[in-house]
Amino acid sequence: MNTITRRNVLKGASTLAAVSAVMGTPYLSFAAAPKQRFQSPGFYRMALGDLEITALLDGTLPLPLPEMYRDVTPENAAQLLRAAYRDIPTDTSVNAFLVNDGKRLVLIDAGTGHYLGTEAGHLVSNLEASGYKASHVDHVILTHVHTDHSGGLVRDGKAVFENATVHVPARELEFWLKMPADARPEGLNRQLFKEAKECLRPYLQRGSVQEFKDQEEVIAGFHSILRPGHTPGHSSIVIESGGRKMVFWGDITHGDIVQFEQPDVTIEFDVDRLEAVRSRKQAFAEATAEGHLVAGAHIAFPGIGNVLQDGQHFNWMPVNYADGEGGVIK
Repeated sequence: MNTITRRNVLKGASTLAAVSAVMGTPYLSFAAAPKQRFQSPGFYRMALGDLEITALLDGTLPLPLPEMYRDVTPENAAQLLRAAYRDIPTDTSVNAFLVNDGKRLVLIDAGTGHYLGTEAGHLVSNLEASGYKASHVDHVILTHVHTDHSGGLVRDGKAVFENATVHVPARELEFWLKMPADARPEGLNRQLFKEAKECLRPYLQRGSVQEFKDQEEVIAGFHSILRPGHTPGHSSIVIESGGRKMVFWGDITHGDIVQFEQPDVTIEFDVDRLEAVRSRKQAFAEATAEGHLVAGAHIAFPGIGNVLQDGQHFNWMPVNYADGEGGVIK
């Protein structure tokens, strides 16, 4: 009886190749495997005390960040990005976050919908991949009304979250929906006002939009912090459970490199750049002093982690990946 060994197998294969060459017959081979150009579903689940947190990826947008940042030269911004091994344009995440407290399903921000092309707008499909449906969502809380946070509320003019109440900062409703056209700040993209109305219209029509004031509890267990500048009513949302705290930042930063290294750097979307810098520095100071978790809308997915301080500079420390029950934070 012959014993099958790795050496015999290799010897047999080389013999077959030699015979094929002599006989002029093709050597048996397999076609190269085609490249698979997709990722796994964009969700990441963890727990904060008794709360289940699910980060949802709406998509990544390749942005020319050095050209979009303000109060820094494009050359300096590019140097910071390349030193962190980031390509330019830089794939920039659009994140939303789902909180399940056992009684309610609360979505914080709603992604881009169909407004920013096919590279984004995947929130609902990733929501479903995570085990939920849009109809399960009880509340949607917007950190602000920019279209990459509110665009996912609608599809073909209809409400995507058919059973949800949408909660919006009062200052945001005043600015984007009620301000007369001739009073709007110069240089601000007028399309944003049109899109704000489109995204909120079906919810306004059925009376399911509720405004919340500065520093107010939005719904039980979800508190707001006014962080103006990026937009007039831009607000972070705070939850706590099991002695731990998480702050959903909204757009305190765009990316996790340049504005951490240089907090004075702003971005072209900021309505009030000086105010945006003040809000960012306050958010950084609180995050480092308290050590609470942060969830950022435009920090590399899943966008959850901590802020570390290094003198006048800051660093982003992503949450340590954990599978299943290992993701529970108590």
